[in-house]
Amino acid sequence: MGKYIRKLTPQYISNILWGNRKLWGLEIRENDSCWKEWQKQYKNFYFKNQKSGIGRIVNNAGYKILKHIDLKDKNILEIGPGSMDHIKYFQGTPKKFLISDISSEFLKMSEDKLKSTNISYKSILLNSKKVLPLENQSIDIVLSFYSLEHMYPLDNYLNEIFRVLKPGGIFAGSIPAEGGLAWGLGRMMTSRRWIKNNTTINADKIICWEHPNFSDEIVSKLNKYFNRVKLYSWPIPFLTLIDFNLVLKFIYKKK
Repeated sequence: MGKYIRKLTPQYISNILWGNRKLWGLEIRENDSCWKEWQKQYKNFYFKNQKSGIGRIVNNAGYKILKHIDLKDKNILEIGPGSMDHIKYFQGTPKKFLISDISSEFLKMSEDKLKSTNISYKSILLNSKKVLPLENQSIDIVLSFYSLEHMYPLDNYLNEIFRVLKPGGIFAGSIPAEGGLAWGLGRMMTSRRWIKNNTTINADKIICWEHPNFSDEIVSKLNKYFNRVKLYSWPIPFLTLIDFNLVLKFIYKKK
């Protein structure tokens, strides 16, 4: 339903809810002044909006998919692990735990959290080509929490995830219901307001470049690459329409 709502939404309202994609496109403009300021502000934004208040509640809703996955003695790859708040939902201790990110700063944050656990880990800093330095079919489970919406073009990443997963391997995680009405309205009242009050950034640009992938498009691509096992929505679990929810959490298996 999300794409139909977006088509019917007047452009000036669409710009507020989901960014001005017609004007700014989906690919990051590294030399843009707003993007440069965003790089300086992002960590502050991350903790103020995603790790406190309503943002924390929303994130935790997605992390709970881990309750359905046994990690014991498995080779795990997590993409974009962030502050690792979801570690409290781990079921079992992985045999090998690999964490991967494009940001060395955020990898360090993940490492600091893992040092306080009994989990053996290894960090992978992704290069500009976003190619995972892993052998084919070497991973039992890939985890991704609130990362797929950022990955552009998404097919490049999904191809890599498919490549490293063993036959029957699990791909699990969660995404925001980006592109849905509820998410757009929620952002308008929270993170968009924070950007306006704390920066000189044009939020219409950053929304497009930070979240180039709508959630319904992500699910469509996941269905193409993998076999769906579970797909839940939050806060209305029996209604998977993205316009009425804030989070989609998923479990897929490699075909």
